[in-house]
Amino acid sequence: MSGLTSTMLPVATGRAALATFWRALRRHPMFGWASIAASLAASAAAVVVPLLLGRLVDLVVAGGTTRSLLLTSAWILGVGFAGAVLTGAARWLVTEWGMRACADLREEVLDHALRMDSARLESAGSGDVASRVTDDVEQVTDSIQLAAGVFTALVTVVVTFVGFTALDWRIAAAFLVVFPVYALSLRRFVPAAKRLYAAERQAAAVRTQRLLTTFGGVRTVHAYGMEQRQSQRVEQASQEAADARLRAVRGFLWFANMMNYAEAIGLTAVLLTGFLLVRAGDSSVGDVTAAALLFHRLFGPLGMLLISFNDIQSAGAALARLVGVTEVDVPAQRTAETPTRGPAGVTAKSVSHRYAAGPTVVHDVSIEIADGESLAIVGESGAGKTTFAAILGGVFPATEGAVWLGGRLIDDLGPDELRRTVGVVTQEVHVFAGTLADDLRLAAPHATDEQLHAALRMVGAHGWVAALPDGLATPVGDGEHPLTPGQAQQLALARIVLLDPPIVVLDEASAEAGSAGAQQLELASQAVIRGRTAIVVAHRLTQAHACDRVAVMSGGRIVELGRPDDLVAAGGRYAELWAAWRR
Repeated sequence: MSGLTSTMLPVATGRAALATFWRALRRHPMFGWASIAASLAASAAAVVVPLLLGRLVDLVVAGGTTRSLLLTSAWILGVGFAGAVLTGAARWLVTEWGMRACADLREEVLDHALRMDSARLESAGSGDVASRVTDDVEQVTDSIQLAAGVFTALVTVVVTFVGFTALDWRIAAAFLVVFPVYALSLRRFVPAAKRLYAAERQAAAVRTQRLLTTFGGVRTVHAYGMEQRQSQRVEQASQEAADARLRAVRGFLWFANMMNYAEAIGLTAVLLTGFLLVRAGDSSVGDVTAAALLFHRLFGPLGMLLISFNDIQSAGAALARLVGVTEVDVPAQRTAETPTRGPAGVTAKSVSHRYAAGPTVVHDVSIEIADGESLAIVGESGAGKTTFAAILGGVFPATEGAVWLGGRLIDDLGPDELRRTVGVVTQEVHVFAGTLADDLRLAAPHATDEQLHAALRMVGAHGWVAALPDGLATPVGDGEHPLTPGQAQQLALARIVLLDPPIVVLDEASAEAGSAGAQQLELASQAVIRGRTAIVVAHRLTQAHACDRVAVMSGGRIVELGRPDDLVAAGGRYAELWAAWRR
């Protein structure tokens, strides 16, 4: 796929990201209403305590009775305790509400990514996709706890302003002087922060891409002595990510300083106004005390609301990248149907394909493969073998032309039905983390241990599986019991046996095995394709020669097609390949 160019997945607009997250929140209305009720009650309690303290000051100044002082103090303690409990409950409810919405969004994004056209995923690059479903998901999830505090802080600010108004409208007006400072600071900070944090997330994606490609190609790096050069490329990407982070932090520090100035101005205005009102006899010392305490009580919520713009911008950038994944077109989900095991021939008519911004790699190819027939595809590297086989297997659609599986247009098959109709095994096999049985049951979740052993026996893997420490219960995958490339291929073939599709595509399924294991994999492949319609991209011509027919590709076209012995006798391209192979 040399013609494939890297094209990052889209990033959603802020409005689209918020709309998507709001839809996720609306799926849990009970938590939403409970969160609002608890936050209102907690904020009301937080406002009542300063008002009661102001009342206590007035009682002291007026020489109130001991009974009235004790009763007011008891109310302060009771309301304060209730406020603490309600605040904890509100935080928990809002966090639970947000976490449930975030879990729904994560599942939606992952489902969308898994159903996305594989060519589009490859074009985006593994780093872009991986950073979105890991770093960005973690960023949004971590922000939920912050969102809980922001939500309760917002309610507290509104309720507290009502408390200011209840004391004296002039004190409330004095409180408002902080908002021009906040507004001017936000006007400067928010647009810059949005740009800075979007750049930070993009730089993090590039860094992840560099790391993944470095570790994935470590053998090539060692083979060509590229360690220093590749380390420099990773170091450059890491430095750019760090620089982007520092630029965002510097912008935040400026904003935090402006918040401190605003608080100083606001408290001065409230105290000065209160002093003038008390001197004029229009307010009591207790009311001014309550106002000062209310404003001081607002330091925390207002600071959280405004300083949280720093984290909100970062989380918003991550959310926009997540939602951007859902904006990529994917095949529509269809109701799962149980395919009938009727004729399972494969027909391709005028199939052509080119990758994004690249040259055409398959040119106007047409072929019919009869039910139960095996076709080998051979040719030099870059001939278009893998691309054509992938199109026949429904891995991605052709740019032009059409493919029929069992008489049905491949575009009319839903994803689940397509995967039950045609099974694909490539030379790049992934061993999933978990037990060996779990890895096999990805193809057949309800398969019994006996069925698993039968599939392993069919592909010649039963011997080494029986020798494992815990047999089918042995953990495999990253960091667990290592499997050789040949053993991993046998697992992939065993999954095909369990899936039992009528059509199989094997793309150089023995290429990664050494010479000792290649023959075993060829026997396993023959056992898998027996009784099925098969397309085999053959790395070894002995595997191609065992098929019913052979298609020789060159330059994206089929240049020879026929039975293996007939092609050898014809003395053409396949005969040359066969003679070179047997030397």
